[in-house]
Amino acid sequence: MDRRRPFNARAMSWQVVGYLAMAFIVIMMGIPLFWMLTGSLKTLGEIYTFPPVWIPNHPQWSNFSDAWNRAPFERFYLNSIITTFIGMSIELVNATLTAYALAFLRFPYKRLVFILILAALMIPSQVTILPNFLTMANLDWVNTYQGIILPGASVAFGTFLLRQYFMGLPKDVLDAAKVDGCSHLRLLWSVVIPMSKPVLVTFGLLSIVWKWNEFLWTLVITNTLDMRTLPIGIAYLFDVEGNTQWGVVMAGTIFVVAPMLVIFLLAQRYIVEGITAGATKG
Repeated sequence: MDRRRPFNARAMSWQVVGYLAMAFIVIMMGIPLFWMLTGSLKTLGEIYTFPPVWIPNHPQWSNFSDAWNRAPFERFYLNSIITTFIGMSIELVNATLTAYALAFLRFPYKRLVFILILAALMIPSQVTILPNFLTMANLDWVNTYQGIILPGASVAFGTFLLRQYFMGLPKDVLDAAKVDGCSHLRLLWSVVIPMSKPVLVTFGLLSIVWKWNEFLWTLVITNTLDMRTLPIGIAYLFDVEGNTQWGVVMAGTIFVVAPMLVIFLLAQRYIVEGITAGATKG
């Protein structure tokens, strides 16, 4: 028993260090969110006060109505919902089919195709802005929903994530389905997808966040107010002469952040399970 005490004390100390590190990360990530939330209820004077006023004395609920009325946020919401969920659906279907082919089908140069997909992960998205814009312009899709959605319909990360998960599925179950006469589409729909719900939900959520927060591409491909999305809509709350009402801006930011927070809170179990499961396979 005496020999175990130093080991247990060392394990306890590392556990305490781990909890302290997690608490530090949570605090560092939570402070900006808390400041944004309280800032949306402050006057401009309270925001500029030093030392900072964390809790507003008289909450300015009118900041939310002012933000909503200064720009057509109802139209921004509609555009964001359409481009986000249609884009996510197309991207999820594309990634699932590609990952299945790379995991279970035999075709020439399969490894080379997979290496090229991995190489695409190293290319910054900003590099593709110009060629994508020229392509959309040639198709006369500038300032359209398809112009916003289609260039992001295929992402290498989703293919890689799903392929790694598919490679870790029980081969006995897959072989039994093949013996029963399942075609590849039936195998994918009836066996692979039901067994891969965590990673599919995870990638779907990550795709939603990426597309919901997309700013640069949407700004480039759209040129009218009625086609803008929420991230761009916040820019309309800034005053070009420098008299920006920061409480109104933070209220507008909450319009963008709140839906994503709700979605993540509802599906956080799937996110952790999907990212970690099968990560070392393949």
